[in-house]
Amino acid sequence: MNLPMLLILMAVVIVGFFIFIYFVPVNLWITAQFSNVRISLAQLVFMRIRKVPPRVIVDSMITATKAGLRVTTSELETHYLAGGHVPSVIKALISADKANIDLEFKQAAAIDLAGRDVFEAVQISVNPQVINTPNVAAVAQDGIQLVARARVTVRANIAQLVGGAGEETILARVGEGIVTSIGSSRSHKAVLENPDMISRLVLEKGLDAGTAFEILSIDIADIDVGSNIGAKLQIDQANADLKIAEAKAEERRAMAVAIEQEMKAKAQSARAKVIEAEAEVPLAMAEAFRSGNLGIMDYYKMRNMQSDTTMRDAIADASRDEVVHKRSDEEEEEDR
Repeated sequence: MNLPMLLILMAVVIVGFFIFIYFVPVNLWITAQFSNVRISLAQLVFMRIRKVPPRVIVDSMITATKAGLRVTTSELETHYLAGGHVPSVIKALISADKANIDLEFKQAAAIDLAGRDVFEAVQISVNPQVINTPNVAAVAQDGIQLVARARVTVRANIAQLVGGAGEETILARVGEGIVTSIGSSRSHKAVLENPDMISRLVLEKGLDAGTAFEILSIDIADIDVGSNIGAKLQIDQANADLKIAEAKAEERRAMAVAIEQEMKAKAQSARAKVIEAEAEVPLAMAEAFRSGNLGIMDYYKMRNMQSDTTMRDAIADASRDEVVHKRSDEEEEEDR
């Protein structure tokens, strides 16, 4: 056998050896056997064919076996193929078992596939978590605004992790409860004197229903006094009423001006008719002189009556002006 053929044969043997080692992980099989994990080489080979990393499954099986958990390689493979995180589920099962929390593999796998960190959920169930709410502004019945901040201590509810609401819902419900509690108070001073009344009222509402958490306590961290919302609303209402009154007054003024213009027009029309009638009087008198119905003495008597009437009108106007002037002087004297 010549040298090139020998080199090719050696290369084929080396490549075949590495392919065999890849598909038949003997080292993992030996490690599993010494860890009391009953798994065959055929199962490891089939894992490679199914594109399941044997090391992840074997290491998880070893960890679970040492912790006294009962899981099968089939369950771990199925969870991995479904897109789950096998090591995280095993860690969560071990933590739950040590903390005497009832958690089955199927339940943990469902929580993991739902997109939640199942190990973190178990940790929160063992060690409660504190959630700080943002500033919540509410107005008491006396119109004073209060700004409150609360600390909500929650514990994960394992049974509600799948399909249960998250932290955002808890914060929204707590904020709504704070607004309701402050709004039902007659005075902001009562809230400042007894802030624990907010905690009691909020806890009584059962805000953790349908959520993935169990509320252990709600503590009011701080309460600040804000603006006088009631006074602002009254000022705004007064300004609105003033504008409405001004609009109505302007409407009445415009109507009065229109009526005045109409009366002036009617007066001018009447004056025009009087002037027209007065213009016809001389013609009628001339006609009466010509026809003999009016004598010269009758004419003088009529002129005397007109003069008397004009004199009386002048005297009446002078008396009226004197009375008006006297009243004006009296009003000025009263103002002084």
